[in-house]
Amino acid sequence: MFKFKQFTIKQERCAMKVGTDGCLLGAWADIAGSKHILDIGCGSGLIAIMAAQRSGARITAVEIDKEAAAQARENADASPWKERIEIVNADILGYRSSQPFDAIVSNPPFFIGSLKCPDAARTTARHDSTLPCSALMQCAKELLADGGTLSVVIPADICELWCNEALFKGLSTRRILRVRTLPHKLPKRVLVEFVKGVHTQPEIKDFILEDSPGQYSSEAKELLRDFYIKITD
Repeated sequence: MFKFKQFTIKQERCAMKVGTDGCLLGAWADIAGSKHILDIGCGSGLIAIMAAQRSGARITAVEIDKEAAAQARENADASPWKERIEIVNADILGYRSSQPFDAIVSNPPFFIGSLKCPDAARTTARHDSTLPCSALMQCAKELLADGGTLSVVIPADICELWCNEALFKGLSTRRILRVRTLPHKLPKRVLVEFVKGVHTQPEIKDFILEDSPGQYSSEAKELLRDFYIKITD
């Protein structure tokens, strides 16, 4: 169980647990003005619930794993925003919506060609064989409104591949945030925002998570203060 300031995430039935990647994405994604948001591969429901806290939008969260979807529904129902969050147990590749989304957020499976886990649910959550970049971009192309955004968190070393695939599908890269765990460390993760049907040059920034081990940077505190109990100032 992971407690945030305004909600709690239970996760014993989920293959992927609450982590920094998802928390950063949930706090960073630009959802201002969005009325309908889609969370692809919602897992425990963390990012969907964060989006509900940050907006007045209706949130649709799609999760392929039955147990994770059930737990996401439990977490959403226990949150203050349960009326605005719908959990759908489905494969996003077959999902259809009667209306386009203003924003899509996803902490996608991204391990490519690496050793798979014996746990099938964990493999689904972690390996891109279940939702490759090209398929996710196609979903965004089909499900986003013009001018809508797709925000993801991915390893830094595949960022160029994702940006190229997005361009091929008609999405431009608008923002890249390179996450450094400490000032002297190279980025291992990047947060990337793509926009549909709008040609842009990406704004690229660095983000320091901790000034020193165990000490959040001022920018991390600013980004996460509405969620992390440990950030109080």
